[in-house]
This record gives sequence, C-alpha cells and structure tokens, in this order.
Amino acid sequence: MSRIGKIPVEIPAGVKISCDKDMVSVEGPKGRLSLEVPKGIDVILGERVVEVKRPSDGRRERSYHGLVRTLIANMVRGVSSGFEKNLEIAGVGYRAEVAGKNLKLIVGFSAPIEYAIPDGIQIKVDKLVNIAVSGIDKQMVGRVAAEIRSLKKPEPYKGKGIKYSGEHIRRKVGKSVGA
Repeated sequence: MSRIGKIPVEIPAGVKISCDKDMVSVEGPKGRLSLEVPKGIDVILGERVVEVKRPSDGRRERSYHGLVRTLIANMVRGVSSGFEKNLEIAGVGYRAEVAGKNLKLIVGFSAPIEYAIPDGIQIKVDKLVNIAVSGIDKQMVGRVAAEIRSLKKPEPYKGKGIKYSGEHIRRKVGKSVGA
C-alpha cells in the first residue's frame, strides 16, 4: 500500500467534489478543476473525505495510487486557497510590469520581453522587481513561474536575472588580475 495513497483527502467547507466514471471534479470558492483518473484506480467519496484505492497490485496501479491522491489533494487546496510562487528580479535597471494580459520584462536585452499571461493565472508586480504568480492549478502556476524565470536565468558572477524568492544562487569568483 502506498504511504501517500492510503491517506484520505479531507474536504474543507465550501468545496464540492463529484466523481463520474473516470473524472473527478472539484469545485470551490476560487474555481473548478477536473482530473481524469487512470484505469485501475478507484476514487471513493465519503462524508467530507475522499479516498483513493487500487483493486489490483500491479506495477502501473502502484505508481498511480499516490499520484492520483496527491493530485486530488492539490485540486482541493487550489480551489479553496490557491497557490502562489514568488520571483525576484536582480540587476541594475531590470524591472517588470503588467500591461493588460502581458507581462513586460526589461532584463538587459535590447528590447523588452512580452510574456503572454495564460488564462487562470494572475500575475502581480510589486516594487517593479517582485513578481507573484498565483492561480488554482498548482502545475500551471509552477510552469508559468519556471517559464518566466527561464527568460533570464540568474548568472553566477553577479547574480543578475530572475530567480525564485529564497533561491540561493551559487556565485563564482571572477578572473583575478595578474600581479
């Protein structure tokens, strides 16, 4: 039995879960998410809890057991409280601003970079250098934050670029002048 898969998912107040044949839908105050459940995994709805079971002990079923439980738990947390990733911009003259459905980044290139914000994602910029990516889908929030970071990764000599909040950048020593 999967250590993660056997833990039931608690459903907070205000969140509704419906389970069809191969689909689990979670609806809450922030929105609605759905998940296609793989064959060989059963989702059982109880009173304020959801349990994930596997009837057989095959390799594929064992690998999906904990995954499906975690995905459902993330959906429940997403529609009730949401997810957020924070990014920081470091560098002289580097800044960001939200213009409509685009994030405009000025990060040392000859022209500003325009990043189209996908549906279901909110981006807030604070003090021109702090970017907050939020939404109800954990996978989408992480993907958008990673895409924004990849536009100008932090370089190891001065640390200029876009990094996650709290991320430590390993610094290298530059060339030393001969004596």
